[in-house]
Amino acid sequence: MADLTVCLQAIEAGDERASEELLPLVYDELRQHAGVRMARESSLHTLQPTALVHEAWLRVVGKGGIRWESRAHFFGAAAEAMRRILIESARKKARLKRGGDMVRVDLASIDVATATPEEKVLMIDEALEKLKQKDPEQARVVVLKFFMSHTNAEVADMLRISERTVERRWAFAKAWLLDTIKQQQNQPL
Repeated sequence: MADLTVCLQAIEAGDERASEELLPLVYDELRQHAGVRMARESSLHTLQPTALVHEAWLRVVGKGGIRWESRAHFFGAAAEAMRRILIESARKKARLKRGGDMVRVDLASIDVATATPEEKVLMIDEALEKLKQKDPEQARVVVLKFFMSHTNAEVADMLRISERTVERRWAFAKAWLLDTIKQQQNQPL
C-alpha cells in the first residue's frame, strides 16, 4: 500500500520511471476487476480483460500531470476508464450494426425480443450519466461496485464513508438506474 502511494506521488512529481514501477503493483488487481467485468459481458465480446486493462492503463497513466489524491482516486480513475472503453466498444458495435445501406424497418411491425448486450451497456451508461448529474457520489459507488466489483467495505474505505452509507447509496442507485432504464425502454423510437 505504501509503495503504491509513493509511486503515485512520484508520477505526480514527473518521475517517468515511477509509472513502470506502478504497473506491477496494481496490475493483478486491475486484471481481476477487468475479468469480473468482462464475465458480465456478452460471450461475443471481442475485447479481452488483458486488453481492457492495458487500454485503461494508457488512458489513466498515459495522460500524465494527474494529481493522485489516494489509492481510491487511482482505482476510481481506472474504473471510469474501463467503463468508458466498454461504452465506446458497445457504441462502435451498435453503429456497425445499424450503418451502411440498410433499409429502415418500422419497429412496430416486428416483434423485438430483447436488447443486445451492447444496447444494454449503452442504456446503463446513459442512465449512469443522468445519475452523475443528479448525485455524483451515488454514481461513484455504482462505478466502483459495478465496474470494479469492489465490496461495500472496499468502497467505504476508498470513499471514506461508512459501509452502511455505501449500502444505502447502492440500494438507491440500483433502484434509480433500473427505473431510468425502464423509462428509456418505454420511450418511442
